Amino acid sequence: MKLYIYDHCPYCVRPRMIFGLKNVPVENVTLLNDDEETPIGLVGKKLVPILMKEDGTPMGESLDIVRYIDENYGEKILKDDIRPEIQAWCDKVGQYYYRLLHPRCVLLGLEEFATQGAIDYFTEKKSAKIGDFAENMANSAEYIQQLNADLLSLDALIQSPQALNAQLSYEDIILFPMLRNLTCVKGLVFPEKVKAYVDTMAQNTHIPLFWHNQR
Repeated sequence: MKLYIYDHCPYCVRPRMIFGLKNVPVENVTLLNDDEETPIGLVGKKLVPILMKEDGTPMGESLDIVRYIDENYGEKILKDDIRPEIQAWCDKVGQYYYRLLHPRCVLLGLEEFATQGAIDYFTEKKSAKIGDFAENMANSAEYIQQLNADLLSLDALIQSPQALNAQLSYEDIILFPMLRNLTCVKGLVFPEKVKAYVDTMAQNTHIPLFWHNQR
């Protein structure tokens, strides 16, 4: 199987998690961010992740891929439960955290930004949503202060370093990708339980973090 991804994309981290947690072999294929032809050719629109299944058919939508792998490869390991307070945290932080992430993504040396064309494509598309990258970088302190407070509130909701709700569930699939990407932000303070969870989940899923590549 092949999984078409961007490394910076939290939605792409979701299926990478289930492949790692279940030790199911997959070839990760990183597309250049300005490559429209490949995803449109596979699923009719520019999106990732896209799974090329063993039968040669493509599948889009991150949670559909997660569910397909969990239900068809070995024993099912994910509970469907998502606590309302976890969903509320993701919704709240999701309103502003891209203002920290998007301007930094293009500085991390990721494969999807290997060309200036890919960087320019991403910058134009995302600036239309969050505003000028340089301006958002200049306002980082404001967003970091807000996020540090939100991370403190999250700390109380973590029941185990192995799984948010003590057993693996879709909570982990939704939240870990957000936290993983935030490890690229210099100045964020990850509380003890949040950091232990992020480090443990990264190890269990074989997905590297950005602690040593912060901006």
